[in-house]
Amino acid sequence: MNDVLLSAAIMGGLATLFGVILAVAYKFLRVYEDPRLEPLVDMLPGTNCGACGSPGCRAFAESLIGGESAPSGCTVSSPENVDRVAGFLGVEAGARVKIVARLHCAGGRAQAKQIAEYEGFTSCRAAAVVGSGGKGCPWGCLGLADCDVACDFDAIRMNSNGLPVVDPDLCTACGDCVEACPRDIFELVPMTMPLLVQCASPLAGEDATNLCTVACDACGRCAMDADDGLIVMDNNLPVIEYARTDLAAPNATFRCPTGAIQWVPDGQFEGTVEG
Repeated sequence: MNDVLLSAAIMGGLATLFGVILAVAYKFLRVYEDPRLEPLVDMLPGTNCGACGSPGCRAFAESLIGGESAPSGCTVSSPENVDRVAGFLGVEAGARVKIVARLHCAGGRAQAKQIAEYEGFTSCRAAAVVGSGGKGCPWGCLGLADCDVACDFDAIRMNSNGLPVVDPDLCTACGDCVEACPRDIFELVPMTMPLLVQCASPLAGEDATNLCTVACDACGRCAMDADDGLIVMDNNLPVIEYARTDLAAPNATFRCPTGAIQWVPDGQFEGTVEG
């Protein structure tokens, strides 16, 4: 009988000791979680696309609560949902600038010279390491749809000319197409700038146009015709200062001999040949 009581006393003492240790540990080691976090996470789209700059929606919610981000930073949310999040937190929604993925190439099957036929795994990344996929221009789009496959939002489709077309209404600027493209010719840019350069070749003159009829030939007329500070020529290509929307005007495209620079005021760009 005494052994039973002793065992019970020992077990009770151990339980009390561990209970005290857990209570002390909870008091000093617990991580405080803002009660607004879970409701805020539920308000976000849950896509975890990373377009906001955070690794996921929960991390973005934490940055919102910490005042490090503005609700408008979620490019996937609708304007109404952004306002809802701002109202919940009692903060300003922030300026909403639509960012979209743009392809710096208009040289599809009808424009770019083919020097060989690629036969192999249907992937731009695979083709890029096997004779550049047979395309004469080593900087142009390979047209095997790695970007389309990588896009989780169905914002990219391949047209009949073998070029990806981005739907700006569906694009969230997550950057997956940028990562997927082995030629590094996708870029995330603000839609507030209607000028669009559709070439990535550093060649000039006939060296460029012999490979692709719509290549930039580095004539520099767009930079000369644009207001100072809007376009500069770098490595034989026009580089647009996206922040200078106040200087944007279609006259920069008027004298381009190949159409390598386009004026896209509504954000929709279908490429040279559309299917």
